[in-house]
Amino acid sequence: MTPINEAATPPLPQADTAATQPSEPPAKRRRGRFVLLLFLMAALSAGGYFGREYWLVGRFMVTTDDAYLAADSTYVSPKVPGYVARVPVAENQMVKKGDPLVVIDDGDYRIALESAQAKIDSQKMTLARMDAQITAARAQIAQAEAGLQSAQATADNAARERKRADELFSSGTITSARRDQAVTADRRARAAVASARAQLAAARANVSVLKAQRAEAASRMRGLELARKKAARDLGFTTLRAPFDGQVANLSAHPGDLVGVGQKLAMVVPVGKLYITANFKETQMERVVPGEKVSISVDALPDIAFTGRVASIAPGTGSLFSLLPSDNATGNFTKIVQRVPVRIDLTGPAGALSRLRAGLSVVVRVDSRTAPAAGGSPAPTPRKPEVSPRLSMGN
Repeated sequence: MTPINEAATPPLPQADTAATQPSEPPAKRRRGRFVLLLFLMAALSAGGYFGREYWLVGRFMVTTDDAYLAADSTYVSPKVPGYVARVPVAENQMVKKGDPLVVIDDGDYRIALESAQAKIDSQKMTLARMDAQITAARAQIAQAEAGLQSAQATADNAARERKRADELFSSGTITSARRDQAVTADRRARAAVASARAQLAAARANVSVLKAQRAEAASRMRGLELARKKAARDLGFTTLRAPFDGQVANLSAHPGDLVGVGQKLAMVVPVGKLYITANFKETQMERVVPGEKVSISVDALPDIAFTGRVASIAPGTGSLFSLLPSDNATGNFTKIVQRVPVRIDLTGPAGALSRLRAGLSVVVRVDSRTAPAAGGSPAPTPRKPEVSPRLSMGN
């Protein structure tokens, strides 16, 4: 037999591997196209929804998150020094207007009030004594007037007796001694009249002096009454009371503490009278006017939608009223967008307003369509293009 040459044997043809691989199932391709179509439809729906919201609502809203809840809080400080006797309230306690917050020991102030009252009582007795003296002096005037009338009558009678004595002496009826007696009696009567007139003048002058002394005592009485009122006010200031309804905060007074005038012992926050201070960019202020409605979102209560109203706009930017206003007149200048404080009053919901606290962060959206002046959002005035100073100079 002839041997078979393996090397001469032609190789068998190999099958194409790519042709032998199974093709992708049509169902899988259809599923992928369906998911892509759903995604595109969802994107178009979301874009349409948000575009519609922007066109109908969003473009009229002026929004800022630089806003915080604020309150017209009041520090409670004593007007008189002393030791703290009682603190009838606790930290974070709700109080009503007039409730005592801190009571200062009032022993010294009660003594001062009693002393002022005792001086007034003494001065009242002095005035009563002067009134009695004036009454007695007026009686002396009446007595002096009566004495003057009696002396005048005696003087008139003595003058007539002297005249008759002169006539009788001229006719030689009476002696010279008898005439001299009549002359002496007349002179004595005239002197008595002069003395009575002097007594009447002295009595009247005494009344004037007593009236002046009483007026002086009455003026001192006015000073004593003012001193008593001052002592009564100081006594009243020993009890520090809540100026309005609110909540006590920062209570730092304790029984036995020595407190001074003006020392901050507590703060009262009007919980039900909060408002919002929103700092809008100056580029947003064109569409913010008082009276517009505001939608409010509080970071601490995200599930509650609050409403408000633009109450007022500050007369200047926040940097203008800062402790150290920036001076842009010297050095290099970089323009920074300024912010204007806007006060927003809360209007609802009433049941949730009591849950708010001062200092919380909020996001406000002012609806410019509700502007009361124009009944909606005014069309922005077209601005003229600004010309650079250098271009206007031809540089």
